[in-house]
This record gives sequence, C-alpha cells and structure tokens, in this order.
Amino acid sequence: MSHHKEDKSYDQYYYIVALLAGLFVGLIVNRGAIYIPIGGVLGLLSAAVFIKFLVRGRHDV
Repeated sequence: MSHHKEDKSYDQYYYIVALLAGLFVGLIVNRGAIYIPIGGVLGLLSAAVFIKFLVRGRHDV
C-alpha cells in the first residue's frame, strides 16, 4: 500500500471571487441591469484565463 497525498484544488475560490467581482463591477457601471450578468461572465472568463496560465504554470517552475 502506498500513501498518496492528494493535492487540494482551490480553483472554485478563484471562480467565486471573480464572479462576485464581476457582478460588483457590473453593478457599479450603473448603465442598466444587463451589465450585471455581463460583468459576471467577464469575471468568470478572466478567472479561467488566470487559472489556465498563471496558477497552473506555477507548478512547472
């Protein structure tokens, strides 16, 4: 039997923070209610890019 320590993934925290930040920015824009979900989507996209290139690349160093 081998003991394997599983790495805990914190990706969901990045997505939650980015979603809330995007929703907040969409609310602050104050140009209409349509900008709130657009801000949330843009926040999620930026979190995906952040995780893909910056967080995952950290393990390769």
